[in-house]
Amino acid sequence: MNMFIRHSLLVMVTAMLGACTIGPEPLPDDPAYAPVIPASTEIPQPNRGGIYRPNFSVALFEDRRATRVGDIISVILSERTQSSKSADTEITKENDISFEAGNILGVPPSLGDYNLQTEVSQNRELTGEASSDQSNSLSGSIAVTVSEILPNGLMVVRGEKWMTFNRGEEFIRIRGLIRQEDVQPDNTILSTRLADARITYSGTGDLADANKQGWGSRFFNSEYWPF
Repeated sequence: MNMFIRHSLLVMVTAMLGACTIGPEPLPDDPAYAPVIPASTEIPQPNRGGIYRPNFSVALFEDRRATRVGDIISVILSERTQSSKSADTEITKENDISFEAGNILGVPPSLGDYNLQTEVSQNRELTGEASSDQSNSLSGSIAVTVSEILPNGLMVVRGEKWMTFNRGEEFIRIRGLIRQEDVQPDNTILSTRLADARITYSGTGDLADANKQGWGSRFFNSEYWPF
């Protein structure tokens, strides 16, 4: 029986520690952010004297903006969020009860060695205060590719940028939906114009590991620690 309890405790602790571990580190060339290479176009037929040649047309009155699958567009990262929250709670309650027995026939009533005079006083007080401030900022740029054009004209873009340093790597990943009319003449778009945006900025290596808690600290600071 003791052996069964030991094995049960070991399994429970292992499961709880496993729930507190962090997943595998991201790696470059993730298929979810890989560029979409359009199928190669057919070799055009020799020109028979016409002015127009298929697949060789050039728009004379339009800017070179991304409009097709596989086109590249630059996303200007201009993200800034700031939030503040505060709460102040105070509750006070006081109760006083006094019972004067008085005199009966000139004699204070009593019960054995105790008289009937009673006083009850109660005081309860609760004070709570909390505040939270958070600010985030991300700036820069990243080139992404158009991976899909939806029936309503929206373009799905995705891409990643990896930078290798001597003590690790840093990466930016982004994906979302954009409108063609939001693309600027220089083929750029602000990240605030992306719908359903997923923007990730993180790193790997020694510097990133130095900012992470160990598995033991994560366990004792997690919701699984009962105390």
